Amino acid sequence: MNRMYESDEAVAQKAVGLLELTSLNADDTAERIVALCERALTPVGNVAAVCVLPRFAGLARRTLDTLLAREIKVVAAVNFPNGGASISTVESQTHAAMLAGADEIDLVYPFHAQLGGDKTVGGEMIAACKAKCGTRGRLTVTLETGVLRDPQIIHQVCRTAIREGASFLKTSTGKQGISATPQAARILIEAIAEMGAQVGFKASGSMRTLREARIYMDVVQNRFGPLWLEPGKVRLGAASLLDDLLTHLGVRL
Repeated sequence: MNRMYESDEAVAQKAVGLLELTSLNADDTAERIVALCERALTPVGNVAAVCVLPRFAGLARRTLDTLLAREIKVVAAVNFPNGGASISTVESQTHAAMLAGADEIDLVYPFHAQLGGDKTVGGEMIAACKAKCGTRGRLTVTLETGVLRDPQIIHQVCRTAIREGASFLKTSTGKQGISATPQAARILIEAIAEMGAQVGFKASGSMRTLREARIYMDVVQNRFGPLWLEPGKVRLGAASLLDDLLTHLGVRL
């Protein structure tokens, strides 16, 4: 069936399984992270992942394991949210998060350095972070497309990230003025296609409703087909999207 004709309920159910629940606030507490992990086990099925700051990676992994939800991935966001240019800081954060139990690392690309004319530090940082992930950890590179803005720059950074070992390309942190846009998503997806379609895609930032999520799911399917809509290839990063999805699925909140 063409997804354009799928019911809201069917799309919402699929979106729950692609969801990467996030809590990336400076004032996050242990209690908030435990609650996030508990939310990840929804009445209609588990989400794909939770994304937290590195200091909470161990707590999140232990909590999910206690809830018998080992399949839910723990993603630790490093170099977050400002995308600094210090490779040693990224290496330290990544090493600590992986040691604590993170399954995946989400690296914010050094977008300020890129815009300032430094076209080498980004690739070097991705390679260094990938090395600290080891063979076990998958690496997301968050591009902050709303700040990079220029489609040619975004495309160039995508190709660099893929060459240096990214497992996913992600649109944005959600902490800048402009987050995910369909145009930016298409640029990422075209770069993924050009480089062999072995890398996944994440949309993130300002995604609060099923309607918004469906836009990005359609962008993916229009390029790669419906089989791509699985959590190893596509994630929807959001803090507040889940409530709207559950409402469409008849869950009382």
